[in-house]
Amino acid sequence: MPIDIRNPSPEYRAFWDAHHYCTLTTPRADGSPHVVPVGVTYDPEQGTARVICSGSSRKAANVRAAGEAGARVAVCQVERGKWATLEGVARVRTDPAEIAYAEQRYKERYGRTPRENPERVVIEITLDRAMGNA
Repeated sequence: MPIDIRNPSPEYRAFWDAHHYCTLTTPRADGSPHVVPVGVTYDPEQGTARVICSGSSRKAANVRAAGEAGARVAVCQVERGKWATLEGVARVRTDPAEIAYAEQRYKERYGRTPRENPERVVIEITLDRAMGNA
């Protein structure tokens, strides 16, 4: 049964609200997957997920390389037998207000303020698929 991105079950939503680190998979120039650990926030109401990172990171470069169309990416989290994946199209955002919002969401989920980073950007994922058994 498909998961409604904008109206997931309470259990699926709770799994994305709990303190879990995730992986982000972005495409390298040769098409191979680049998978790294990240913190992710999920906003079902907006149909988006966000990852904060340094603008000079490989993940941000991979997303930028896709151009205006964005890069096809996935974020995934696992805890024992539970898992959840969100997929969509990512774009790098540099607007200070968007960065501040993403930092606040990160703080809410992970219980700590992200370290200071003047090069911070947001990888914003417009979601189109959700999977999992959480």
